[in-house]
Amino acid sequence: MYPAPRVDFFFFIGSLYSYLSVMRVGEAARRAGVQVRWRPFNLRAIMIEQNNIPRNHPVKMKYAWHDVERRARRHGLPFKAGMPYPVDPDGLANRVAVVAADAGWCEQYAAATYRAWFVDHQAPGDPARILASLGHPEALAQAQASEARRRFDDETDAARRLGIFGAPTFVVRDEIFWGDDRLEDALENARGRSPV
Repeated sequence: MYPAPRVDFFFFIGSLYSYLSVMRVGEAARRAGVQVRWRPFNLRAIMIEQNNIPRNHPVKMKYAWHDVERRARRHGLPFKAGMPYPVDPDGLANRVAVVAADAGWCEQYAAATYRAWFVDHQAPGDPARILASLGHPEALAQAQASEARRRFDDETDAARRLGIFGAPTFVVRDEIFWGDDRLEDALENARGRSPV
């Protein structure tokens, strides 16, 4: 028996467009019969290296907020304008995502974190309440330990090697699909239905 096709999902809690994919990728992949490997990485570090700081481009940021709101409406996702940005300055919410990914509950954590940010305007960076609600309070201490920091750095290095420059990015084998609007393309490619 062959293993199920897989998509690696590189995302960053702090990326506006990652919200759309975090809320959609799990169900879309289940319908397609594709496994998802959740891979939080430090997009902020990569963007600094590339001198691509979104908040330094106010016209582009204004468009991005409008575009995310428009795409959220299209997909029936909640969106309440005015949420804080940028967020998670110490990377704690993302390191919790690394712990959650390794333990198999990253989808639930990421969705709860984005819902709290985009609907309740609770900035990621203090994940204790979300972890308590999910029944994983121990993950906070794990995320502050050196192993989680190393794993976060390892995932960021993996993203660099693949040539990832933004989030969300979907990877099928070594083929990258950047942006929420490429989710379906990535799933089809994983199933061998859209050769590149």
